[in-house]
Amino acid sequence: MHQSTDPYVRVRGAREHNLRGVDVDIPRDALTVFTGVSGSGKSSLAFGTLYAEAQRRYFESVAPYARRLIHQIGAPKVDSVTGLPPAVSLEQRRSTPGSRSSVGTVTLLSNSLRMLYSRAGAYPPGAERLDSDAFSPNTAAGACPSCHGIGRIHRTDEQLLVPDPDLSIRQGAIAAWPGAWQGKNLRDILEALGHDVDAPWRELPARDREWILFTEEQPVVTVHPVREAERIQRPYQGTYMSAHRYVMRTFADSKSASLRARAEKFLTDSPCPVCQGRRLRPEALAVTFAGRTIAELAAVPLTELDGVLASAPPGGEAARVLAEDLRARIAPVTELGLGYLSLDRTAPSLSAGELQRLRLATQLKSGLFGVVYVLDEPSAGLHPADTEALLTVLDRLKAAGNTVFVVEHDLDLVRHADWLVDVGPLAGEHGGRVLHSGPPAGLADVAESATARHLFASLESPERPRPVREARGAVRLSGVDRHNLRGVTAEFPLGVFTAVTGVSGSGKSTLVGQALAGEVAGRLAEPGFPVRRLVEVDQKPIGRTPRSNLATYTGLFDVVRRLFTASDEARARGWKAGRFSFNVPGGRCETCQGEGFVSVELLFLPSTYAPCPQCGGARYNAETLQVRYEGLTIAEVLSLTVEAAAVFFAQVPAAARSLRALEDIGLGYLRLGQPATELSGGEAQRIKLATELQRLRRDHTLYLLDEPTTGLHPADVRVLLRQLHGLVEAGHSVVVVEHDMDVVAGADWVIDLGPGGGAEGGRVVASGTPSEVARTPGSRTAGYLARALGV
Repeated sequence: MHQSTDPYVRVRGAREHNLRGVDVDIPRDALTVFTGVSGSGKSSLAFGTLYAEAQRRYFESVAPYARRLIHQIGAPKVDSVTGLPPAVSLEQRRSTPGSRSSVGTVTLLSNSLRMLYSRAGAYPPGAERLDSDAFSPNTAAGACPSCHGIGRIHRTDEQLLVPDPDLSIRQGAIAAWPGAWQGKNLRDILEALGHDVDAPWRELPARDREWILFTEEQPVVTVHPVREAERIQRPYQGTYMSAHRYVMRTFADSKSASLRARAEKFLTDSPCPVCQGRRLRPEALAVTFAGRTIAELAAVPLTELDGVLASAPPGGEAARVLAEDLRARIAPVTELGLGYLSLDRTAPSLSAGELQRLRLATQLKSGLFGVVYVLDEPSAGLHPADTEALLTVLDRLKAAGNTVFVVEHDLDLVRHADWLVDVGPLAGEHGGRVLHSGPPAGLADVAESATARHLFASLESPERPRPVREARGAVRLSGVDRHNLRGVTAEFPLGVFTAVTGVSGSGKSTLVGQALAGEVAGRLAEPGFPVRRLVEVDQKPIGRTPRSNLATYTGLFDVVRRLFTASDEARARGWKAGRFSFNVPGGRCETCQGEGFVSVELLFLPSTYAPCPQCGGARYNAETLQVRYEGLTIAEVLSLTVEAAAVFFAQVPAAARSLRALEDIGLGYLRLGQPATELSGGEAQRIKLATELQRLRRDHTLYLLDEPTTGLHPADVRVLLRQLHGLVEAGHSVVVVEHDMDVVAGADWVIDLGPGGGAEGGRVVASGTPSEVARTPGSRTAGYLARALGV
């Protein structure tokens, strides 16, 4: 058939990650859902192959010089893909948006609002009309000059910089100074300048203390270091920097997260006194629309903003056109259940699911036709009530003449699909095959599909949950007043499994992650308080560079290096454990600095990465790889899966315990050396939980988990729940923020927040056993929970 009339996207020989030469045909102009257990290869097919190939073809049409300026995905490992239209990817990015990024900038709604104020705002008499840039805190024309458009300022004072004034400078009185040589250098410079570094800080003259801590001067002096017996130190020119200047520069400019975090300890954060936290210049704040400044409108929920625009008095053609455009852009955001957000809500405070839905709303307004949308779990973080709105949006994208590919675990969304591609049967090397490609009903006949077992079994009557456990005490919160929680009182029973539910934006994460966590953390040392430890398990990455991996995070790498160090060969050569680290000179390959790959510059084409020509990707030098443990080199051990490593290290208790915890939580398919950057948020969360599980703590521990089932196939959810309920059986307490009604149905206690999101939420609607909450009128969770309970 001629390609232009072929209604299918045809993939031949896909070998990305664990895909095993996959051949599959997928219809265009349809909603196709990719399913399979975590790690089966579904994302490798949808994103790693189909989206990457669409990107590659697009970049082929871009001038080579321009291509260097665009971040590109590498060409996928596939023989051929035909019938593939241009693609738009909406992934749940793991990178953290900047503090200046907000709901308004992500959706581009801020641009429209600024234009409205510029063209149709009410200006003070005689005021000059402002350009739209003057209403942006992110431009020089609009930003408050005092706080540079941040809205808050960071200050420091003597008490923060010098917490113990009884110490001398030589004893480390200036806590904010850097450590090691740099701190000693500043001390020596002060001594060379004539300051007394041995007197207690409080005895120094006030004028000297002020200069040492806050001067903007940077005098250069000759320093004569104290001679040490082992080495000769020559005089050098040293430049002084005050403690205040050092802290502010580190906080603003350092690329090291740990250095910035340390600097932040010496700073206080308060609203800017010039703009009162509104981020803009006075002249922009003097302009109003419907009687409100742009800062005031940016701070109200989008549903309220829509109402203000609808009821605004007519102010000419420009005002009408701009207000209508703004309302048209707000509509898809509220349709996706995000009307509780305000334009000035910062992007870092949003969940991955909220961010992705904001980008989806922007695409709805763009009106593209004939493209492929590739979505990564758009139901993540969604209450079942919000998922229904999502289905409507996906249908609209398809009806507009687009093809929609969705990687998804939510069974309601899977049932709604026109076409299903099920990948498996298991994870990692036991997956990578397409088990079914066709209408959802056809999956029922695929015996080895884990998806089929849950998709069709859940249509039958659900399993009866086990009896609820009795609580052993409780932690009571009263008068919680934070974000949209207004004077909330809630009781969290101990010794049981508690689920906190509610629609998106109802205040669940605030109640658990901030209020409950803060209350418990503050009382851990209190005599008689029943909780002795607090463990928060979130979905933040376990590391931000490829040098951090599964083995390093869990501590398993330390055990492995000790085993290699204890070998006869290593002992004969006098090697220590550091020899077997790819992060430090000595054992690592110096050609690639232990990365395993090198960047290849291609002049007018973008740089590409290739395996290191010296070590072939092993990360170690040839000499280090001569040492073997039980027949394997250190590089070969890191390439083992958790499952294979559990067999290999069965006789090493310290390693076996870590590996068993990872296997028990369903991560047997991951490689020990798998870079942290390749792990999903759900995988990172389960690695953290496995790290906790191997610690064998007996003290009563409270575990807090925020949506632990995000990104998990129903088969993996059961594995995770077995572990969480096991913690409760061992005498601990578990609290989860959760939308999966099957998980909630199996809880001992449920706290339901709502009834809506944002200003319409923030109240405890229901509290009790799952069956009690399922019968609560006014709860948007009740009906879905009743269905899960089969009542």
